[in-house]
Order: sequence, then structure tokens, then C-alpha cells
Amino acid sequence: MSDFSASTEGGVCTITWDTPGKSMNVMSLEALGQLDALVQAALAEPAVTGIVITSAKPGSFAGGMDLNTLAALREAAGDDPAKGIFDGIMRLHAVLRRIERAGMDAQNRGGKPIACALPGTALGLGYELALACHRIFAAPEPKARIGLPEIKVGLFPGAGGTTRLLRRFGAMGAAPYLLEGRVLAPDAAQKAGLIDEIAEDPLGAARDWVLRAAPEDLVKPWDRKGHKLPGGGPYHPAGFMTFVGASAMVSGKTKGVYPAVRALLSAVYEGAQVPFDTALRIEARWFTHVLLDPSSSAMIRTLFVGKEALDKGAGRPGDVPPQTVKKLGVLGAGMMGAGIALVAAQAGIPVVLIDRTQEAADSGRDRAEASLDAEVLRGKTSATQKQAVLDRLTATTDFDALAGCDMIIEAVFEDPQVKAEVTRVALRHVPESCIFATNTSSLPINKLSEASLMPENFLGIHFFSPVEKMMLVEVIKGARTGPRAVAKALDFVRAIRKTPIVVNDARFFYANRCIIPYLNEGLRLLREGVAPALIENAARLAGMPLGPLQLIDETSIDLGLKIAQASRVAMGDAYRDGDVDGVLERMADLGRLGRKSGAGFYTYEGDRRLGLWDGLAAEWPVATEQPDLLELQHRLLFVQAIEAVRALERHVLPGVREGDVGAVLGWGFAPWSGGPFSWLDMLGAPYAAERTAELAERYGRRFACPETLSEMARTGRSFYG
Repeated sequence: MSDFSASTEGGVCTITWDTPGKSMNVMSLEALGQLDALVQAALAEPAVTGIVITSAKPGSFAGGMDLNTLAALREAAGDDPAKGIFDGIMRLHAVLRRIERAGMDAQNRGGKPIACALPGTALGLGYELALACHRIFAAPEPKARIGLPEIKVGLFPGAGGTTRLLRRFGAMGAAPYLLEGRVLAPDAAQKAGLIDEIAEDPLGAARDWVLRAAPEDLVKPWDRKGHKLPGGGPYHPAGFMTFVGASAMVSGKTKGVYPAVRALLSAVYEGAQVPFDTALRIEARWFTHVLLDPSSSAMIRTLFVGKEALDKGAGRPGDVPPQTVKKLGVLGAGMMGAGIALVAAQAGIPVVLIDRTQEAADSGRDRAEASLDAEVLRGKTSATQKQAVLDRLTATTDFDALAGCDMIIEAVFEDPQVKAEVTRVALRHVPESCIFATNTSSLPINKLSEASLMPENFLGIHFFSPVEKMMLVEVIKGARTGPRAVAKALDFVRAIRKTPIVVNDARFFYANRCIIPYLNEGLRLLREGVAPALIENAARLAGMPLGPLQLIDETSIDLGLKIAQASRVAMGDAYRDGDVDGVLERMADLGRLGRKSGAGFYTYEGDRRLGLWDGLAAEWPVATEQPDLLELQHRLLFVQAIEAVRALERHVLPGVREGDVGAVLGWGFAPWSGGPFSWLDMLGAPYAAERTAELAERYGRRFACPETLSEMARTGRSFYG
């Protein structure tokens, strides 16, 4: 079957994109050839006045390039993968350029108008194809998104999007869409200039336009004589500071560890100084450079391929039919409970939010309303939509209101006895088939499930804070958790637009198991006399979004103490972090409990973080000699990666895909690396094993090389093969 088909009526040739077997169109080299042939045939046909390119997919135009195509280009080139990729990208540029020129001669005469009609979402190559057309029409689909998000998965727009947006908006205007990957709903996209018109019937509007388009409507600004870059180029007095400022700003934000960002800046800087077609070649060269970088390959694998698979239900019990949550009960209206209730209500699920007092329950609902108010203010939702969400959210103290709930999420205080009590009470008000999930960050699910008479319907769901923003959810299987409970939890998490990973029950599960050693290593470095600023900057320069001291402040020092105390009780003589607990205890004694108290390792003024507390040096004096930067970075990254490997060895993790996606989305493990397993593969098992042995000898057995990594070093294997 073909991806593209054409039909002509009334002088307009409509070319329709419909990738077989896909819910959203994706471009392959074969499909690209089909599109090119149909466009060229229509341009050569005297009876055709103009062309409209559209999609047969409801609510969607296209999602981008099929990444398997890029892999095939690389493999087909054999010993010269760079040439294979570059030649393939240039073929893509040539097709889009032929659409853009539409048969015009060197004097911009003799072309036919080509419009693009978007029934919905157009991302990546889907939007780059639209950009090559002469006018873009879009349906007013509120859920649709338009733009170029490639930078978020380790790429940049390489099918002309970088060059065209630069010339359309200038460097400053294009920055949010190229450097941040910002995507917009159709109405916002029209206001921003990403598309031209909103129409209830975009196909009809596009057909009408091509029939009345004037010859000058076909010529893009960059193909007109004397075109100048909006805002000025790198050596223009007005543009000079823009380019200098952009480079400094991006370096400050990315710390130089994201190759796609560096390549994008180079393509923009170099492309701004040359003619359009030369700029396309420059864009293709830098895009090829990025595709061959192991960091970009790892980011694509984790943030695109791996995440997409999990979002579609990878790991879900296959013999369980689709599960929907018809009514959700949330126990506990604190920050976590209110956040869970909000995202569920936003997904269209009726929610009962219960707490001990009506005041506490109302406070949770008020928290959800405040979050919605902020979205209304930012234009992300409307007042009508806000009210519809609140109408689905009932705040009460009455457990009878749980009647009819087919799923309950308990989010009360992190105390086993408190959790057991509310579990028993709640389960008396719902049918036996109700799935019960406990939101816990560390308490063993097997123990908590003892409060339920139906342990096969009991499991853990670990949301990350703040719930509204964090994309990862850990679904934790207890020893007796049944497949229907797992399937229902996964389907619920996907319904609220989060990415789920399934892990097996173990203390701290997966994410906290890895992030706590990172925090503790930061505290050890502080005790050893490493300058606090060096600790924090070493972490950020390694790609961590927050340094360990700042992250402790954000999560709160008293929470860290509670986790430490609970771990000491549970682990007994096996507990090995007592040396760092003293730092937390001293901070607590000083009343410095983190951001929430306005004082922690950092100082605060209201909600503003000012800088590291200058009293740290008095408590933990800075040593005269400071360690090497790479040594610090290795301590901070290896302590996490080693724990991830141990989680895989002990079957907490089902696989490396879940481990990498969970690490990047859950706690931000150096996203440039694609996650801890991808990072270890980049280093190579022999080097990683040798380095961990060195760290273990110097700093202790927490760095001891896991057997899996040792075996891989001996046999030359890797996690991804």
C-alpha cells in the first residue's frame, strides 16, 4: 500500500498522506519518493491549477521521520555512515525544495500554489513539510500541537526547519521553537506566525486559496532579491549581540553536554551568512554530525523509542483486556493527593478526595484549583475547562462517597500503621474488585498489602513531586499482585498522560534506590571538605539538573532524616549511611530544613533561591586542596549507575529500557547520556569496571563493581548489545 495518494477535482490536486498501519503519519524514504512523484506529476499536468497536501488521519497531520529510516541510511552506507546519512538528508531537502519552488524558474515565474491542510498535530518533519508549502491551514483542534520538538530527544530540526524558521523569524524569534522545542496549539501557533490560517474545514479553505492565489503568494521571502535576515545576522550591528547572547545563554543552560544544541547553534550561525540552498547543506552536515554522536543516539533511544514503547503499554500483561477507571478515590488531600486528584480529574475521571477533616479536604481541592488558575493565566486551559475539572472533584471526609470506585490511591502520611488503618477503612466501602494502590516512595508493598483481604488487587504507585509536572510513575508489583491490578494501574497512568515503568517490590523501589546514593555522596563530599559550590557545579556540568545539596533542599531535610531513620530500623547492621546522617541532623538542629522553611544548604528570600548558605564553611570547613572535577563527577554519576545495575541484577527492574527511561524522567539522570545503562555503554564495560574498582578502593564498597558489569567487561558485551 502507498503512503500517499492523489485525486484531482476542479483544478486542485489533493495529495493525501495515510501511512498504513500507523495512527499517525511518519515519513520513510519510500514514502518521500511517492510524495515527490505525485507533486511533480501535478505540477506537470496543465489541468491542475494548484496542490493541497493533507492527511487522512483524524486529528493529525504527521509526527515526523521514521527513525528506522535514519538507521537504515546509516547501515546502508557501510564503512561511510556519514555519507549515507548526509546523502539521504539532502534527498529530503531536495524534495521539500521542489515543493517550495513549485515549478518556478529563476525569475520566480511559472509556479503553481501548494497549500498544506493540517487536520491536527504536525510535529517535526510533519511541520517541516508544511513549512515548505506556500500557505498553512489548520483545524481549530485544541489537543493538536504544532512545532519542532526534536531538541528534546537529542536531535534538532534537520529537514529544513532550522533554516526556514531562522529566515522566517530571525534568530531571536526562532529560538523558542528551535532551542526549546516549544510546540503550540493551533490558535497560539497562528498568533506566533507558525501557521497562516485557522479554518473549521482546513482542506476546503486550502482548496479555495490555491484557486485564487496570486503569483507573488508563491515566493518565499528568502527567495526574493535583497532578502535580509530579520533582526540581523551575526555580523550585523543589531544581530551581533543576539548571536553572542544566545551562545552564552545556551551554554549556561546546557553546560555544554548536549551535542544537538551545539550543532543547532552552529547550523544557525553558519547558515545565517550564506544563501538559502547553501544553508540547507550546512544544516544537513550538522544534522549528520548529531546522528553519529553516541549521546544523541542514546537520547533518541531513551526519550523517543523507549518512552514511546512504555507510553503505548510495553510490559503490560497481554491477557488482560483494556481497563478504564470509571471513578477514582484518593485518600489524603496533601500535596501528593491533591496533585493525583487533579491530573485524574483533568483526564476526565470523577474523583473523590478524602481527608480526616473537611478543612483538610477542601484545602486539597483549593490546591488543585490554584494550579488550574495558573494554567488559565498562562493560556493553557480555559475558565470553562477549569470548572469542568473542578466539577469532577469532590472533597469530603465521608468514606461512603467511595461507593462505586473501581480504583483507590492512598496518599496519606508515610507511616505503615497510618496507611494500614486507612486501607482497611476504605476497602469496607468498595467492591472486592476495586484496585487499591498505595502511593509510597519507600515502604515495602508486600508489608502494606497485609492490610487488604485481596492482595492480588493491591500494588504500589509511586508518583513524583510535583505530580502535575513530573512525567514518570513507578508501578510497583508486590509478591501477590495480580495481572489485572498491574494492567489497570498501567492503563490509568497512561490515561493521565504519564509514562509508567513496572518495577518489583524492594526497599526504595528503583528511582529512590538510585537517587538517595547521589544525595548521600553530595553530603559525604561536604563532610570531606569539598567546596559546596564545586560539588553543585560538578553535578550540573555532568548533566544533572540539580546539584545534590539543592535537591536535598527541594525535597526537604526532615524528609531525608525520616527516610534515614526508617532505613536504619529496617536494615539494622546492613545500614551504611550513618556517616552522612549527622549532616542532616545538624542542619535540622539549626532549623535549616530546606526550601520549605526558607533556609537549608541554600539561602532564600521568599520563593527565590539566592545562593549557598555562607555558614556551611563554619560547620564543614573547606579543605585547602580540592579534588579534580572529573573525580567528583565520576563519584556522583557512578554511585547512581552502580545502583541501577544492582536493581537490574536483583530483578527490581524488568530491563534496561525501563531503567534508562525511569532515570531520565524520574530524577533527571544526565539526560544527555540517555540514562545510566546508556552511559555505561558509552564508557564501555571494561573502562567502567576498572573505574568502579578504583573508586571502591579509594572511597568504599558502595562503588564495588556489580557482577553483571564485571561479566560484561570480561566478555565484551554491553547493556544494549
